[in-house]
Amino acid sequence: MRLRLPIALAFSIFLAASVLPAQQDKALEAQLQTIAAAHHGKVTLFAHNLKTGQTAALLPDELVKTASVIKLAVLLDAAEQIRSGKATLDEQLALTKPNQVEGSGVLALMDTPMALTLRDDLTLMIVLSDNTATNVAIDRLGLVHINATIRAAGLKDTWLYKKVSIPPSGPMPPDQPRFGLGKTTAREMAALMERFATCKLVLDGSPPLAGDSKLCGALLHMLRSQQDRNSLPRYLETLDTSETGSAIANKTGALNDVRNDVALIVTKAGPVVIAAFTQENHDQRWTGDNEAEQTLGKLAKAIVDRWSPNGLDADGFNWEDPAHGGK
Repeated sequence: MRLRLPIALAFSIFLAASVLPAQQDKALEAQLQTIAAAHHGKVTLFAHNLKTGQTAALLPDELVKTASVIKLAVLLDAAEQIRSGKATLDEQLALTKPNQVEGSGVLALMDTPMALTLRDDLTLMIVLSDNTATNVAIDRLGLVHINATIRAAGLKDTWLYKKVSIPPSGPMPPDQPRFGLGKTTAREMAALMERFATCKLVLDGSPPLAGDSKLCGALLHMLRSQQDRNSLPRYLETLDTSETGSAIANKTGALNDVRNDVALIVTKAGPVVIAAFTQENHDQRWTGDNEAEQTLGKLAKAIVDRWSPNGLDADGFNWEDPAHGGK
């Protein structure tokens, strides 16, 4: 494993490389608090304007259920193992029946055994939030290695406990039954998305690799193609962007009483990262008008209206070469 430096040092290097020092936007926070107070459930959020350094937060360090947004951590570990030469996007994986589970995705419907590349598997894990694809990826990367990468990235409150819809194996932390698949905070999940947005894949203090930007471009392409647009993007992009390209790269997560979304949103005023979580939701309908999804959309609209009154700009970001910033 390429995880040489102590966690605290690795995280301090990452923070030191942030675009600008954080500047709390209290007026925006008051606006967001009003939206959250009207929601029938609990809201936590952390937003960061990568160009200006402005931030806005609601209970950003409170532990929450990840649901499927923990798949961002699986994606980060895949990047770590590709960078260290332990994996490649084009390597062949095998889909087997034990990893086929219910819920989102299509691989559970396929005949087994079936061959697919790591790139295809990760794409399905992100674009369709495919639970079976996630289990295949966890088998390939290793649960222990994924959590070691999470620690090395400085995410002390984030954890992936097990595979999706499969009982945990071996001794589990006492809080696992409370959180299920995984736990995190809004601040930490925003920091994870920011790594993809700024192509900071280095975890151990070593120099960036020549292929980092191309790898980041491939991962952002997956996130930008994510098909659940009912939450943070809800009121920001109302037209079909499948042909022109979206200004939003995001990963959602949902349980009966949970709706979460973590996004990179490219605005005319620069890129913004938002991690928003709703828990203990009264509205548990699996429909597009679920109250929590509407609340997430309102929060994102308030943030973008405040920080970029002129809206989004999908072409204002170098999606293929994010290490070199905007176009």
